[in-house]
Formats: sequence, structure tokens, C-alpha cells
Amino acid sequence: MSTPTTSELAAAETDAALESTPPQKAAGRSASTSGLAASFAMFRNGKSLTGLAILGFFVLVGLFADVLAPYGPLDKDFSALRQAPSAAHLLGTTHMGEDVLSQLIYGTRGVLLVGFLSGIIATVIAVIVGVCAGYVTGWRSESLSALTNVFLVLPGLPLMIIIASQYDNPSLFLISAVLAITGWAWGARVLRAQTMSLRNRDFVQAARANGEPIHRIITREMLPNLLAIIASSFVGTVTAAILGLTTLAFIGVIPITNLNWGTILFWAQQNGAFPDFWWWYIPAGLCIALLGMALSLINFGIDEYVNPRLRSAGERARQLRKRGVKANQGVTAVRRPGAS
Repeated sequence: MSTPTTSELAAAETDAALESTPPQKAAGRSASTSGLAASFAMFRNGKSLTGLAILGFFVLVGLFADVLAPYGPLDKDFSALRQAPSAAHLLGTTHMGEDVLSQLIYGTRGVLLVGFLSGIIATVIAVIVGVCAGYVTGWRSESLSALTNVFLVLPGLPLMIIIASQYDNPSLFLISAVLAITGWAWGARVLRAQTMSLRNRDFVQAARANGEPIHRIITREMLPNLLAIIASSFVGTVTAAILGLTTLAFIGVIPITNLNWGTILFWAQQNGAFPDFWWWYIPAGLCIALLGMALSLINFGIDEYVNPRLRSAGERARQLRKRGVKANQGVTAVRRPGAS
């Protein structure tokens, strides 16, 4: 039996390495895929899926408003003033003959733009302030916590009215910034509390012992574990921003050039649409309620994912429904001996 040469051994090692490379890459791809799937696991339950479907509908309406709207939002038909829903105007007209359906469709853009832009700004501020306040100690943590407490007690609506009323025609970005300034503190408070519980975990202590910089510990070790809470804070901020925008528009603080659902309600109230001309104000109110319900369903789904008790209760309820047992079925009364 001949002894293999050095070149033969090297060739054999090369062949073995080439043969083992594809499974390793496949394992890496599967691991990354599973990690990505785990990041979106909070949106797998029925509540989140229903909310995402409704939200996706409004997003599509806002994106394709030019195609979906039968008329321009300010096009006037003086032959059909305050007309009830008909074939020409599916949701009726205003006092100026403007198509209500077209105004609803175009108003969706402003509502979603302000809501999501405000949510992004407020979430970024909440993450920076809340995570830093929870990770650092001493006077820096107390200063950031005091700043959060100050914004928590500020009256949101009066502050928004004062700032927005200083401008004749405030832009959507300015409105979003005002709503974000008054809405970031709650998320920062929750993130600070959760970060304080994470900073003493073993994996954070190990990273700190290895000499990892603070920014790497926060971005690589902490933020992935705070993803669900950040998502919940973002959804809650978007909901509050949409309600704040419609409130400001309804009371007349936002100019009529910023068309949204609150503006429709403002003109309906100013021109005596309540209660006779129901087609002027009910559709806008239903859109606000439906979008708020969608965001609430998404938030409920995220809460169920974050809270282990809610998650286990939801899984148990789903298993009972599969068996044909009602999850909210009452306890069967025990009959006493001798009772008829």
C-alpha cells in the first residue's frame, strides 16, 4: 500500500473543502432567513394581519389617488350642490359641489404622510433618549429621565395649537414635527425601563467585558431585543399623530390647503352639514375610525407577541378553537346533591 504524497493530501483537502462549502452557505442562508422571519413574528397573528390588511388598503388608496379619484378634490359642480349620493357622485357633494369621495381619497395622502412621518421622528427620538437613559448611569441617566418627564406632563393639544397657529401655511413636515415633539416621551419611558433590565443580562455583560464600545453594545446587543417594543411605540405614535392631525384640522388650526379627513369634517361643521347631510361627514369619520382600528389591531398583535402571558393565552385559545372548544366558555355549574 503506497503512502500518499503531499500534493495528493493537499488536493484531497481542497476537494473536501469545496464539498463542504455549499452546505455551510446553505446553513448561513437558512440562519439569516430564520432570523429575518423571527423579526417579523410579531405580525403573524390574526389581529396584526387584519390590521395590516386594512392599513395596506389605505396606503394603496393614498398612492393611487390620482387614478382612483373620479374628480379633482377641488373640482366644483355648481349644478349639484349638497347632492345626496348618486351615480355621478358616489358619496355626494359639498356645499360647493365638490365630490366627497375624491376629497376622501386625496385626503388619505395627507393623513398617512403626517402620521408616518411623525411616527418616524418620534420613534427615533424615543429610541435615542430612552435607550441611552436606560444604559448609562448617574447624572446622565437622571438628566435624560427628567427631560422625558418634562415632555410627559406637557399639554400636547394646547402646545400643538400654539405652535401651528404661528404659521399662516404650515407645511406637512412642520405639522409632523410638532406632533412628534409632543408624542415621543411615552415611548422613551418604556424603552428606558426595558433597557435597564437588559443592561444587566449576561450577553450585555459579556460584550462589555470583551471591551465592546457602547454604540456597538446598544446597536448589536440591545436594539434587536427591543424591536417589538420599538414597533409598538411606533404604531402608537402614528395613531396619536393621526388623531392629533384630524383634531387640529377640525378646529381650524391647519389651513384648508392641507387637505385631509379633518379638513372635510371642518367644512361640514362650518356649513351646517350636521345632521341632515350625512354623506358629508360620516364617511370621513368612518375612515378615521377604521384606520385607528387597524393601527390598534396591529398594536394588539405586537403586545401579544411581547407579553409572554398574552402570547401563551393566545396560543392556548387557538388550540382550543381547533378542538372545537370555545375559549371563553363559562365554568359548568355543579349541581348540589338533592337539588331538583
